[in-house]
Amino acid sequence: MAADKQVETKGLMGWIDARFPATSTFKAHMSEYYAPKNFNFWYFFGSLALLVLVIQIVTGIFLVMHYKPDAEKAFQSVEYIMRDVPWGWLVRYMHSTGASMFFVVVYLHMTRALLYGSYRKPRELVWIFGVAIFLCLMAEAFFGYLLPWGQMSYWGAQVIVNLFSAIPLIGPDLAIWIRGDYVVSDATLNRFFAFHVIAIPLVLLGLVVAHIIALHEVGSNNPDGVEIKEKKDKNGVPLDGIPFHPYYTVHDLMGVGVFLMVFSAIVFFAPEMGGYFLEYNNFIPADPLKTPAHIAPVWYFTPFYSVLRATTENFVYYWFLPFMLAYGVLIFMTVKGRRKLFSLVGAGVAILSLIVFDAKFLGVVAMGGAVVILFFMPWIDHSKVKSIRYRPALHQFIYGVFFVAFVVLGYLGVQPPSPIANIVAQIGTLIYFAFFLLMPWWSQLGQFKQVPERVVFQPH
Repeated sequence: MAADKQVETKGLMGWIDARFPATSTFKAHMSEYYAPKNFNFWYFFGSLALLVLVIQIVTGIFLVMHYKPDAEKAFQSVEYIMRDVPWGWLVRYMHSTGASMFFVVVYLHMTRALLYGSYRKPRELVWIFGVAIFLCLMAEAFFGYLLPWGQMSYWGAQVIVNLFSAIPLIGPDLAIWIRGDYVVSDATLNRFFAFHVIAIPLVLLGLVVAHIIALHEVGSNNPDGVEIKEKKDKNGVPLDGIPFHPYYTVHDLMGVGVFLMVFSAIVFFAPEMGGYFLEYNNFIPADPLKTPAHIAPVWYFTPFYSVLRATTENFVYYWFLPFMLAYGVLIFMTVKGRRKLFSLVGAGVAILSLIVFDAKFLGVVAMGGAVVILFFMPWIDHSKVKSIRYRPALHQFIYGVFFVAFVVLGYLGVQPPSPIANIVAQIGTLIYFAFFLLMPWWSQLGQFKQVPERVVFQPH
């Protein structure tokens, strides 16, 4: 193949290539990595996530230069950064805005994967690395949330860490071990600082590299769900592929430009974003003796926090237990072979857990399970096609209900609890889990459209 011919480089690059595969790596992942020619705006968000990661690392380094991980000085050091360090306010606002924007682009990136089936074969490992990145981001954001040592930082960490005490037998000791003390204190601040600055970023960077390598090994998905590697010319180049560089590097630069305009507008004109990006209580020093009227996590945690709050005894016994019993009957009637045994055992364990454990512990399990269930997407989606473009209208309706339920859960998570809001959150929680648990069945229903042999290019 012409692409395989080795061209000897000279000069400085020749000297480097003889000792480090710079040119060959650039070709493999950029200039000779062929991506589908029909990418649309949904494909901006992967590169934007990488951009925000760089912003967070760079601004984080400058913040660490002036931050003091000490319970007596942490809040004052943040105020010092904001008021006395030259351009410190800008670096701090870039970092706090970047945290929220990171989740914005990651949520949109995951939405694209759901819509176009980017978790399906042969990209299962790409998806698993991606969900692991999402989990790392949540851990990174949680550990960093305590560092300003404001009222909401302190009490938010107190509430979340106390959730671990609901685990039977080991819960109370585990909560003390995480805090390093009986309450959130200087020891907690120091260990959270170490995890936020060193441990989690190292794991996160490794997962990002693994995610990109796995993606470039199997190739990118596209809005049609067509595998472009199946149709190649005589030189082995995909007929529906174009080199990532320069075509998609220029393509992504447009997305970067729009993103930076939005990002800059938020940083300079609305860094608190109405209290969603930076809560007003966090501008008050942490006071262990004064609890805020309403404690809620940052907006990107709130869908899962709503799941936690919705899991009451009434919800478990009158909503979720009947659902799981019906789910077990559905498995018994429709699933065959070895999968039937495994599925019934899993449903049986879930039903027994609902009966044995209290609602507080089940809420923690439900909150964690809402994220962990994403890992199983490649194996629970039995649809004949990947892309939402060629699925029945029923599937589009189900996806729409799921996304609406997720947004509603997120909104309710930042609101004070009320009886009506709790009922709505319980309905949203049931919809969330039903979407995944029933996917093996509903993903096969309806009349599917014919998937084209070649990608359908629609310029935008």
